[in-house]
Amino acid sequence: MKELWVKIREALVSALPITLIVYLVSLLPGFSFNTQEMVGFAVGAVLLVLGIGFFNLGADIAMTPMGTHVGAGLSRQKKLWLLLSVCFVLGMLITIAEPDLQVLANQVSSVMNGKLLVYVVGFGVGTFLLFAIMRIVFKKRLSSLLMLFYMLLFALALMLAVNDNTDLLPMAFDSGGVTTGPITVPFIMALGVGISSVLGDRHSQENSFGLVALCSIGPILAVLVLGIFADNDLSYTVNYGSQGSDVLGAYLENAGHVAKEVAVALGLIVLFFLLCQVFFLKLPKRQLVKIGTGVVFTYLGLVLFLTGVNVGYMPMGYKMGLQMSLLHPALLVGLALVMGILVVLAEPAIHVLNTQVEEVTGGYVKKKSMMIGLCFGVGAAIALSVVRIIFDFSLVYYIVPGYFISLALSLFVPPVYTAIAFDSGGVASGPMTSGFILPFAVGVCVVLQGENAVLRDGFGVVALVAMAPLITIQLLGFKAIVSNKIKERQAMQRILQADDEQIINFM
Repeated sequence: MKELWVKIREALVSALPITLIVYLVSLLPGFSFNTQEMVGFAVGAVLLVLGIGFFNLGADIAMTPMGTHVGAGLSRQKKLWLLLSVCFVLGMLITIAEPDLQVLANQVSSVMNGKLLVYVVGFGVGTFLLFAIMRIVFKKRLSSLLMLFYMLLFALALMLAVNDNTDLLPMAFDSGGVTTGPITVPFIMALGVGISSVLGDRHSQENSFGLVALCSIGPILAVLVLGIFADNDLSYTVNYGSQGSDVLGAYLENAGHVAKEVAVALGLIVLFFLLCQVFFLKLPKRQLVKIGTGVVFTYLGLVLFLTGVNVGYMPMGYKMGLQMSLLHPALLVGLALVMGILVVLAEPAIHVLNTQVEEVTGGYVKKKSMMIGLCFGVGAAIALSVVRIIFDFSLVYYIVPGYFISLALSLFVPPVYTAIAFDSGGVASGPMTSGFILPFAVGVCVVLQGENAVLRDGFGVVALVAMAPLITIQLLGFKAIVSNKIKERQAMQRILQADDEQIINFM
């Protein structure tokens, strides 16, 4: 309970800024939110804080240890086919049950079959989890694989352009961002740590990261392939419900749906873990009880968090977008920048990532520097998304240069920074981005460009949020290189100066 209280207190500090900005915006002239909306948002904020607290505690004592034990246990079997087969099935099952993906599928259900999208994305994640595992097994450099697959990705994007299906590009890149959500990130990252600890070499620090990075590519490629065969007539219908007058009823109804979805998601992971326990893990009973307790905390946290986002934050984000779009464009972009910085603080998986990064790198990469880089990178991404909506231009003008810069930086920075950066891209675009920022962008687009342009201009914000950390964190690595070289040069100069003084004193 003491640890839980610490986690809840940390969650309160994280969620308070975005909650305050909503209430401050509601005080501005021209903004109108009724009592039910404000009460519903307040309830959502409370659920958000409790959810993040329970989830972070559960991730620490259950999800991360489960992934580490499974990865290490499979690797010790020395059977590559078993490792790859289990990881493929695991990647598919976890992705299909990922709540973040369900949120996106519900929002695009008017464009294509939501279940088809979920299964296609699940297959993409499972396939690229195989590539991620083989990279660790065969000691391949992550940056080389990223360049190969992103070149393939851009080629498919050009095929979409030829077929005049470019409206699906933003949704495809958003799919890559939402796939790595609060359930998959702790488990997949810990899976990489476990496999790397057994099969890794002197580059095991780098190899322990990168699974999330590669798994984020699979959904993009899968949806792009799906888009090539899709009809050209794509219509999007905006559907963001509100709590209405019965706030409590809306929360209870949504909590029931979320509880079932999260139960399926965690149930698949727990079932998989129990099978591994029976066949080769053989963990002691005390450790299993601790992991079971963590699973309960994780379940409660996700139900509370996602219910608060779905009922309190999603309708409020959409309405804020509708009303803030009437402001001066410069003020709108500035507020979007601030919202982006604050939203990162409320993403539950971000805190898990930052802790794992600091532990694996032995404190070389600090949690504070990671958080600062992610905040400003995501803030800039959301501001640029609003700029794109205002001026109505294609997402390609951001995505192509952005990924080329990211891949170019990977040639100059330490490999561990590249792996961490591409993992952070998938983690930063979590449920707060898809559940609050995406509806906000849709609301802005509806007013400035019309409902028919939502699929083209409103979507894509999750993709930019996922891309921003790729540049900012690798720039941290570049800065570290420059700082180390300056320190080495200064140290050499001091040594030479000391030698000169000794010679002068001798003479």
